[in-house]
Amino acid sequence: MPNTKLDTYQKALAFNMDRNTYGTLAEIGAGQETVRWFFKVGGAAGSIAKSMSAYDMKFSDTIYGECERYVSRERLHAMLEKEYDILLQRLNDTRGDDNAFFAFANTVATFSYTQQRTGHGWLGIRFQTRPHEDVSQIDLHVSLNGHSNTQDQETLGILGVNLIYGARYLHENPIELLLSLMDDLS
Repeated sequence: MPNTKLDTYQKALAFNMDRNTYGTLAEIGAGQETVRWFFKVGGAAGSIAKSMSAYDMKFSDTIYGECERYVSRERLHAMLEKEYDILLQRLNDTRGDDNAFFAFANTVATFSYTQQRTGHGWLGIRFQTRPHEDVSQIDLHVSLNGHSNTQDQETLGILGVNLIYGARYLHENPIELLLSLMDDLS
């Protein structure tokens, strides 16, 4: 990708147009704000195999296994492992030679009006940089300082796009990747 700074829309569109990457997004607790960007800009059929949100705790436990805390690194890792494994099981034979696979997940508690507390969450991506390559993984813990669920959701969507884009295109320069996470957020 070129060295020009892209906004969130441009990052999502560039990612969708890259037919060499394919994966899943699983988001719990704040809607599906990251995948919404990829659907909104168009062309997601070439990059997104599946999106889902197991919002109910019983559904989440059934899919990812039980854990002590739902907004935790433990839950994030269970989500990434499960989603990435399913992706490989179902698509490695047909797409594995041409596509680098990824699984993105987040588990989040947004601003609470009843408890008057800010939100926090875990975001992560398990990804290949080339087909059949070993996977890498990035985990982020975030504090959300919004004063409404809407602000937290918008932040998560942008941060998720930045993380996915950065993992794909900036993985060889960790400092640039880290700095890019704040694009369109500051």
